[in-house]
Amino acid sequence: HSHFFLKLFIVTQDRMAKITPILKKKPVKKKTTKFFRHQSDRFMRVPESWRRPKGIDGRVRRKFRGTIRMPNCGYGSDKKTKHVLPNGFRKYNVSNVQELEMLLMLNRKYCAEIRHDVSARKRKEIVLRAEQLNIRVTNAHAKLRAEEEE
Repeated sequence: HSHFFLKLFIVTQDRMAKITPILKKKPVKKKTTKFFRHQSDRFMRVPESWRRPKGIDGRVRRKFRGTIRMPNCGYGSDKKTKHVLPNGFRKYNVSNVQELEMLLMLNRKYCAEIRHDVSARKRKEIVLRAEQLNIRVTNAHAKLRAEEEE
């Protein structure tokens, strides 16, 4: 009889672990490629990182047909899907348990990401507390593998 309740407990825990995001809309990117700097393909001294052309005769600045596109606000994302990860959540950086508890009521909108400079001991505490609060952690397995092997 107790075996049945143990199974039920495990099933409910599995359901709780799969937190579904509130946001149903998929994020759509208007441009997935990067904006490269004009003439960065011609000269090694010109790096690829975008800089706005400022010359008086510049074809790119004057937006001639056939030249490379310049970034502008029209390429921005939809406000509803801005900063949304592929899993449907927005990311919130966490460095201790207190910061994690801020997401208690927002666990279907935000997921936690443990900062890179948090120790393995603190990470364990954060991951355990996140399971209790039903909060998704994107990098829950980071820095924990080495200790399990020992």
